[in-house]
Amino acid sequence: MTKKILIVDDQFGIRILLNEILQKEGYQIYQAANGPEALSITQEHNPDLVLLDMKIPGMSGPEILAEMKKMKADIGVMIMTAYGEHELIKNAQKLGVIAHFSKPFDIEEVRSAVKEYLFGGNTDNHS
Repeated sequence: MTKKILIVDDQFGIRILLNEILQKEGYQIYQAANGPEALSITQEHNPDLVLLDMKIPGMSGPEILAEMKKMKADIGVMIMTAYGEHELIKNAQKLGVIAHFSKPFDIEEVRSAVKEYLFGGNTDNHS
């Protein structure tokens, strides 16, 4: 079964980049530019993993994360932050975030972390 990933970032370019890279890996990708959209997609499509930007206008990353965890306590979430947002990262980790990436992030590092989380390092198991 194809793994589903939700990318949540208000920056179109980042969503497109991650979409392109992760789609090539064989994942089903969903995108959201804001909190309400992200929560709606989470409710409807039940993603296996969420890549969540912490700085989103309107509903903040931590608020989105808390709501997602209420919907699906075991949802996997990796966060993206600006470099040096230590307090934000610590608070997100308390909510069960798997990993965090500082922007600008290394795309190979993201790809590897996603694969490791979804398949436990088993690279033969794409669908």
